[in-house]
Amino acid sequence: MEVLRKSSAFASEVLDVFDRSLTEKELVSQSKALCKDYILSRLNQNGLGWSKTEINFPPSNNSMLAEASLVLICLGDELECIQPGLYRNVARQLNISVAMESMVSDAFLGVATEIFSAGITWGKVVSMYAVAGALAVDCVRHGYPDTVHVLVDSLGQFVRRFLVPWLKRRGGWVEITKCVVKVDLTPERHWLSSTIESLKYFLTTLYVCIMKEQ
Repeated sequence: MEVLRKSSAFASEVLDVFDRSLTEKELVSQSKALCKDYILSRLNQNGLGWSKTEINFPPSNNSMLAEASLVLICLGDELECIQPGLYRNVARQLNISVAMESMVSDAFLGVATEIFSAGITWGKVVSMYAVAGALAVDCVRHGYPDTVHVLVDSLGQFVRRFLVPWLKRRGGWVEITKCVVKVDLTPERHWLSSTIESLKYFLTTLYVCIMKEQ
């Protein structure tokens, strides 16, 4: 029994140290860096030709995030292929003006809140990034590139308020790499389906909810 108690105490200490290995500031910073990469990927895919320099994104020197970024973008591609119409013209679906930064921010935070209303999964995390990417495309396409930074900051704000403990328990963003087959980064689809159904309805009703709160 004494050995078991010591083993249990040791395991608890190890878990505590592991849980402290990533700070809130680090996780939020990493989440925003991944958001920048995701948005740039979507802008380039849509032929908008923007770069990190052109939209004033500082270069990322954290090589540890490289694989997580690649996987996140890969999973976003898969999610958008499953339901392409859901992640296009999101601003129009929400009936918001991309000229109003506060409205874009409120809309994104409202969608993110709804996505995670029934719990947190990697599929829902990917969906949140897909919404941010789609809104960024709308903003740049209509001549409001500065709003991209508002989206990145809003995502960081949401992560800080709601996702940091969940990310810490998983050791950070590295766990998302387990969502793909390593050989060709082919995503597994099963955990994405429920996210689509819940988000599809919400995109058509969010604007009314936001306006009621105002």
